[in-house]
Formats: sequence, C-alpha cells, structure tokens
Amino acid sequence: MGVLNVTPDSFSDGGRWLDTGAAIAHGLQMAEEGADVIDVGGESSRPGAEPVSAEEEMDRIVPVIAALAERLEDGVRISVDTVKAEVARAAVGAGAALINDISASLWPVAAETGAGWVAMHMRGTPRTMQDDPAYDDVVEEVAAFLGERASAAAAARVGEVWVDPGIGFGKTGAHNLELLAGLDRFRDLGRPVLVGVSRKSFLGRIARDPDASDAPLDVTDRLEPSLAAAVWALEHGADMVRVHDVAPTVRAVRLIAEPV
Repeated sequence: MGVLNVTPDSFSDGGRWLDTGAAIAHGLQMAEEGADVIDVGGESSRPGAEPVSAEEEMDRIVPVIAALAERLEDGVRISVDTVKAEVARAAVGAGAALINDISASLWPVAAETGAGWVAMHMRGTPRTMQDDPAYDDVVEEVAAFLGERASAAAAARVGEVWVDPGIGFGKTGAHNLELLAGLDRFRDLGRPVLVGVSRKSFLGRIARDPDASDAPLDVTDRLEPSLAAAVWALEHGADMVRVHDVAPTVRAVRLIAEPV
C-alpha cells in the first residue's frame, strides 16, 4: 500500500503532493513501482494534527481518486484514508475500493457502498493519542478491540475486512515493538492484517547513533529501519504494509516473497 498524502501537514511529506497534478503523478508512479493499493488521504493523522472539514478533505482527494481510477492498470486499487462517512462515500463514488479507517467506525459505509474496510486501532484522536498512552497488555487489548469491530463489520455483511494494530497511534515505542512481536495474535482474528510502520519516529529512535544525539533520525533518514520493519512485519503475519517508499520496499520484499 503506497501512501499518497494530499495534505499540507503530514509528518513525512506534508505539502509535497498537495497539488492535484503532483498527487496524480505520484500515485501513478507508485503503481509503476509495484504498489497494489494507492492510499489517498486528505487529512493528516500525525500526532497533534488538527482536523479539517469534510468539504476541504473532499476537495483535496476526490479529483485525485477520480483521475487515478481512470488511469491505473487493472489490479491496482485505490483506498481512501478518512474517518468521515461523507468523505468515504464520495471517495468510493469516485473510484476507491477500500476505506482505510483509523477510527474503526465506518463499517456501515463499507456495507452501504460495497467497499472493503480496514479497521485500525487508535487510542483517542490524532490530537490527543500520544498523551501518555497506557495498557495492561497492549497486544491483547488491541486484538480484542479489532476482533469486536471486525465481527460488527461481518454482521453488517462487509465482504472484505482488514485489521491494523495502529502502530504509533496512541502507543509508546515499547508498545509498538510489542505489537510487531505479537502480529501472530492478529492473524488469529481470521482477517488479513495491514501494518503501517513507514518512517515512524520510534524507528528513528531505535536506529539513531547513540553517540551522536538523543534525537531520532530525521524523517528523511528512516528508509533503512522502515524497510527492516516492513520485512519483519510481512515475515511475522502481515498481509500488506503501508509505505512511503514503494520501490525499495518492493525490492526488499522480494527477498522473502520468492520461493527458494
């Protein structure tokens, strides 16, 4: 899943693809590089992010989704990264086939439109999610939440349901590592598993030079840890990874995808 942020303030590439033409070109490039899904979002979900109106979000993403739907090769799908029902409906109407839902609340829209649905776990909202997150057992608590949401979607006759443990969404670095180590628990839910670790700050903290600085690596220097985490996730239970750097991730994944 290639990330296409049509936003001015996303943590990694905010503003780079805000122009409609640039966003369309980048989506097509990621498809050429091997992305199976292009994930289009018009509202940042970085820690502390401020919400935007549904109208502004739709103005950003609907033209991009419509253009990509006309030009992408068969087999490459579009997902919409949103928490708003009206935005999800508009995106599906423009050509999105999957609703990537960090609020884990939009299964009724998926049932209504026939789209697939990704339920992600998040504690709080993007503005508040990193305010001292705490769990007794992060793997079991997140798995229980996602299992309940997946069951609700199935009861509503949503045909395609994914689960995403929400790495970095209301979790500490230690929580993130526990979730990665416990991915087999999410496989037990009987749903395909999506994992997003690309360029996240906890990877920059782990991979930094301990003799140089206490600060995490800059977001532009997190490719290698992102690749390592993506390969780990796919080896240990993930069915798809959400990434900013499609071409190098595809090359890395070939190492585990090719039969020996």
